[in-house]
Amino acid sequence: MEFSSKLLENAVYEMSQLPGIGKRTALRLVLHLLRQPEAQTHSLSDALTKLRDDVNFCRNCHNISDTEICEICANPKRDKSIVCVVEDVRDVMAIENTSQFKGLYHVLGGKISPMEGIGPQDLNVVSLINKVKEGNIKELIFALSSTMEGDTTNFYIYKQLEGHDVITSTIARGISVGDELEYADEVTLGRSILNRVPFENSIKAD
Repeated sequence: MEFSSKLLENAVYEMSQLPGIGKRTALRLVLHLLRQPEAQTHSLSDALTKLRDDVNFCRNCHNISDTEICEICANPKRDKSIVCVVEDVRDVMAIENTSQFKGLYHVLGGKISPMEGIGPQDLNVVSLINKVKEGNIKELIFALSSTMEGDTTNFYIYKQLEGHDVITSTIARGISVGDELEYADEVTLGRSILNRVPFENSIKAD
């Protein structure tokens, strides 16, 4: 792809680094931005800069937050004895959109994947185990995607919790095997949370 401007080429290159964005799509987006009022492009640039520089991760659940403790963890109406374990912030948003879950979350930041070189030490697993050891959590709900990596991660955490007084459950398989939570419709996902089953049963089923 030939460019008449080095500035244009650099902008297209940076845009094409985003997931799912090829060079042609990147060029279309950059040209679109050039056609917009200057203030709008600057507003986008400022928002991205502030996101990168000022965003926090909740000290309690690792969710993206503007403050040290996110709004969900700080809400006194949430049931702090039930914690839903998810892969990332997109899953928190998906479950929150169902309005069916009133507990707290724990964002792992990924799934165990030996093929990609991701092990338990690369995830927020230790902080989750420490929460359970404190004795205030009655139930952990595993809400990772029903993939091999998700099941492996669930089982690893389950084994780490042996001997601790905590109920472990998993969302009902209303979510198809291999599906990511963020793409599930709200009704199906909400029912999967409400109709969760003991994790031991899911192991036997597998």
